[in-house]
Amino acid sequence: MVERQKAVIQISLMAIMSALVTVGTLIVQIPNGMGGYFNFGDVMIFVAALTFSPLIGGVAGGLGSAMADLPGYAIYAPFTLIIKGLEGLIAGFITNKSSVFRDVFAVVAAGVEMVGGYFLAEVYLWGLGVAVAAIPLNMVQVTVGALVGVPVALILRRRLPEILKA
Repeated sequence: MVERQKAVIQISLMAIMSALVTVGTLIVQIPNGMGGYFNFGDVMIFVAALTFSPLIGGVAGGLGSAMADLPGYAIYAPFTLIIKGLEGLIAGFITNKSSVFRDVFAVVAAGVEMVGGYFLAEVYLWGLGVAVAAIPLNMVQVTVGALVGVPVALILRRRLPEILKA
């Protein structure tokens, strides 16, 4: 019974965090000047990965971000599923719940994967010029995600056990 309860909790957290990634991506949109937008999706990916697990971070990152791409950027959705899924997985695997240094290293490594992944996707879709021009925008996106997501995850990791007891 305990294993089944754990599975239900894992699936529930994946669904909730996927929805939060989608909402964070779609609700807060700041145009970036290249037809795309900055958003809070990466914040939620890092919160999921650093607070819960690599699996929850990966599923939330991939599914949540790909769902957010469907309304206006569907051409990116398959790439986003993989790129953002790996971003969450990488951050979750590297993090150590007792080391802020490992959290920072985790989001930097995940950010490098995200920027590199979108570079390759954009070379394929639009060519080298567009892909190179998008690098700084993707770096800003993931940096803001890390600067907000890491402190939120730290707070949640500290407070969540006491909240769940209530």
